[in-house]
Amino acid sequence: MGRFMSILSATVFILLLSMCSSSQTPVVSLSNTPRITEPDATDEDLRELASGNSSFAFDLYRKLGEEEGNIFFSPYSISTALAMTYGGAEGITEEEMADVLKFSLSEDRLHPSFNLLDQRLASYAEEDSTFSLHIVNALWGQVGYNFLPEFLEGLAANYGAGISLLDFSENPELCRETINEWVMEQTEGRIEDLIPRDILTTITRLVLTNAIYFNAQWLFQFDEMGTHDQTFNLIDGEQITVPMMNQTDHFPMATGNEYMAVELLYSNRRASMLVIVPDEGFFFEVEDRLGNDLIAEITGNLTDTDLYLSMPRFETVSEFQLEDVLSEMGMVSAFGMSADFSGMNGTLSLYIASVIHKAFVSVDENGTEAAAATAVVMQKVNGGSSAELIIDRPFIYLIRDRGTGTILFIGRVLNPLE
Repeated sequence: MGRFMSILSATVFILLLSMCSSSQTPVVSLSNTPRITEPDATDEDLRELASGNSSFAFDLYRKLGEEEGNIFFSPYSISTALAMTYGGAEGITEEEMADVLKFSLSEDRLHPSFNLLDQRLASYAEEDSTFSLHIVNALWGQVGYNFLPEFLEGLAANYGAGISLLDFSENPELCRETINEWVMEQTEGRIEDLIPRDILTTITRLVLTNAIYFNAQWLFQFDEMGTHDQTFNLIDGEQITVPMMNQTDHFPMATGNEYMAVELLYSNRRASMLVIVPDEGFFFEVEDRLGNDLIAEITGNLTDTDLYLSMPRFETVSEFQLEDVLSEMGMVSAFGMSADFSGMNGTLSLYIASVIHKAFVSVDENGTEAAAATAVVMQKVNGGSSAELIIDRPFIYLIRDRGTGTILFIGRVLNPLE
């Protein structure tokens, strides 16, 4: 079921301190249920969750990749925001969401597994001062709207998502600014204006948000003095000049059918960037094979290699409205009048109006900075060495947790200058 039945007896204490108006701050609705710090989830649950999340990541990559140009997004952020939304789904809506998002765990295991995975990932930042990974969730609900206590308590317990009460019916634009400011603060200013104008309206009743910020140094940093302008070959054969970083060191490397791959470790050795470089003329063939099996093949064949590595310095900003893409993937009823999110408020009055995602990545000689945020808007019905790898052509890259296989970010670079 979409409701968190194990905590039906929980009570929500609402502190009505103020409303979202031109001169007042949001109300914070506090729950008497703190976040569970020792979730009832196993390592097997984590592996199943990570595998499903990865499958969804590759499915979504393929859909977004139908458009031209660079792409970059955080499947973990999107999965988390939609998992919170899924907590209130029932009936066919629940079934469609589980199918598209690849949620194979029962809800009493799914949400604790997200909680455990989130806390495992967050703990990495405590081990290394040069590694930062900040993940946070929040709800933004209409003042006076009756959300079910068990829905709110479930999100508080498993996602640390408190609810701030805003008055969308009075001033949706100011409420949009409030949410966007929170996102910008959580992502160190890298994600601005997540929610565009006119997305929130007077019949918006709930916005579920996730923000993720990642900043880590390479285990083996590139010397800035070694960065030089070099040629990068585009898919259509055109050549451009880009700043290429260069170094020789020991890197895990794999060579397979129509591709080469290298893993660049971050300073804590727990996270890495896996770069997949299709052979010239085979980018789309390798991209079509992208999935759990290919990643398992690559990671299983990685061998420590004395490698001369040359790759472009690049920066990408991407933004998407995902409702059409998710609907095409099979999550149909969630976006229409037939939506069943009765696990949120006990009625059939809510549906998803928008799923908005924005992501940023910067890769340079020192390491990687990446940030992303997702908002799910609920609306009321009615409205020189032994080996060499020169990455001088388009490539795919994943930032992933090596322990669980969780893909934090995924992208491709077709043109490093775009």
